[in-house]
Amino acid sequence: MMDKQAKIYVAGHRGMVGSAIVRELERQGYTNIITRAHRELDLTRQEAVESFFAAEQPEYVFLAAAKVGGIVANSESPADFMYQNMILEMNVIHSAWQNGCKKLEFLGSSCIYPRLAPQPMPESSLLTSALEETNEAYALAKISGLKYCTYLNKQYGADYISVMPTNLYGPNDNYHPTHSHVLPALIRRFHEAKEAHLPAVTCWGDGSPLREFLYVDDLANLCVFLMNNYSGNETVNAGTGKEITIKELAKLVAATVGYTGEILWDTAKPNGTPRKLLDVSKAKALGWQYQTELADGLRLAYADFLNNPARMER
Repeated sequence: MMDKQAKIYVAGHRGMVGSAIVRELERQGYTNIITRAHRELDLTRQEAVESFFAAEQPEYVFLAAAKVGGIVANSESPADFMYQNMILEMNVIHSAWQNGCKKLEFLGSSCIYPRLAPQPMPESSLLTSALEETNEAYALAKISGLKYCTYLNKQYGADYISVMPTNLYGPNDNYHPTHSHVLPALIRRFHEAKEAHLPAVTCWGDGSPLREFLYVDDLANLCVFLMNNYSGNETVNAGTGKEITIKELAKLVAATVGYTGEILWDTAKPNGTPRKLLDVSKAKALGWQYQTELADGLRLAYADFLNNPARMER
C-alpha cells in the first residue's frame, strides 16, 4: 500500500487520464503528488528525464503520458505515434528503475490486442495474431512499454505493472475535429450541428462496429486500486464488460446533446476494428468494479465539454 505521504509522480497530468489519476489520488488523501508540464519536462528527452528522476526520486510512478489520437491521426502519422510513445515511455520506465522507484504503473490501450482476438479479449490474447492496421504503430509502442516493465520484473525483481483501458471518455477529453477519438468527436459534431441548426450529421463508416466505453474517473480509481493491490507480469484489463454499436452510440450522443436532425453514414470511410470488448474478469476477481454507466457518463462529459473554453481549439 502506498503511504499517504509517499512521493508520487503522475506523468501526463494534464491529459484526460493523468488529470483523473491526480483527482483520484487527492480524493483518497495522498498529499505528495509531483507533476511537470511538457514545457518543464519533455519526456522524449532522455537527459532531461534522467535529471528529473535523479533530483526528485519519486517512490511511485503512474505513467499516463502519451501521444494519442483517433483513426485519422494514427493513419496520418504512424511514425510519430511510434517514436514519441516509445521514446517517452522507455525514458520514464528506465529512469524510474535506475533511481529505485518502488512501483510503476504503465497505462496502455486495448488496441494492443489483435484485430481478430477472441471476444471478449482476455489479457492472454496479447501477441497471438496481427494487430489492427489503422493503429498498429501506437499499439506496437504500447506493447513495448508493457514488455519492458515485464522484463525489468523478471531480470531485476522490479514491481512494475500495467493496465490496459478500453475506450475512455470524460473530463479533459480531446475534442479536436479530426484527431480525437470517436466519442468526443461525436459530442463535438452533434453539438456544432445543433448550434448551426444543421438538418443532418454524417458519421464515418456504417455504424456496425461494437465498442466499449469506460468513464475516465472509474479508470483512475482502478489505477490507484491496482497500485495498492496488484503485482504481476500480466497486464490488467480496464473496462465495463459492456458494448454498444457506433450507430447506437451516435443516437445516444445526439440525444444527450439535444440534436434532433438526421444521422447519415459515410460507408467509404473505415470502420476500424469490428469489435473491441475487454474481458474484465481479472479486475473483478481482484475486487474492482466500474461505477459509471454510459448514459450518466455522457451527461457528465457533455457538461465538461460545455464548460471547457478551449474545447474548440484542441
